[in-house]
Order: sequence, then C-alpha cells, then structure tokens
Amino acid sequence: MTSGRLRGDGDRERRHEPEDRYDDEDYEPVSAAEAAREGLRQVVGLTGKDPLGITSIQATDDGWLVGVEVVEDHRIPASTDLLGLYEVELDMAGDLLGYRRTRRYQRGKGDGG
Repeated sequence: MTSGRLRGDGDRERRHEPEDRYDDEDYEPVSAAEAAREGLRQVVGLTGKDPLGITSIQATDDGWLVGVEVVEDHRIPASTDLLGLYEVELDMAGDLLGYRRTRRYQRGKGDGG
C-alpha cells in the first residue's frame, strides 16, 4: 500500500495533513464545553467504563486536552472502587487524536496515596 496515488504527471499526490481541513471556510472550532463532553464520550466509548466526570480541560496549540475520571472496577463497599484518570487529546474540531490512562487509584485515596 502506498501513501499516495500517482497523478498523470508522475508526481505522488500529497497526503493531507490533519491541519489542512481547517483551511475550509465551514470549519468552526469546538468550545471548551463541547470538547469536554466529547472527551468524556470518547473515553466511555473506548473503555466501556462508567464515567464519574470531567476533571480538567486545557486548550493546546492543536486542540484540547481533557481529563476524565472513570470507575475501573466496582467494589463493595463503593468506597473501595478502583478509579482511573484518562487524558484525551482532541483536535480543534473535537476529533480524537489519542487517549491514555494516566493514573489508577482507589476511591478516596486519589491524592494521598
């Protein structure tokens, strides 16, 4: 498989970079609130975990960085649930660029240990 198709003149057609679509007049960046909702939706869709909420949102040069907390493992009692903190990277249009789990911890022990 090649990264581009051959044109009639023998030059390879350039693959469009993600930023190229932002040159379109119809493009409108998503707001912080929209990015936060989309980040949450993406984590839930990808992991199947129960969301607790958005923990952070930060504008970047390329879009948004969203922190999402989820229940990794429900336990009894609930105070011993295992939680996870995910970081979701979205572009300016709100499309997923990547995600990763940054922390895993027991409920109530997130900051201290």
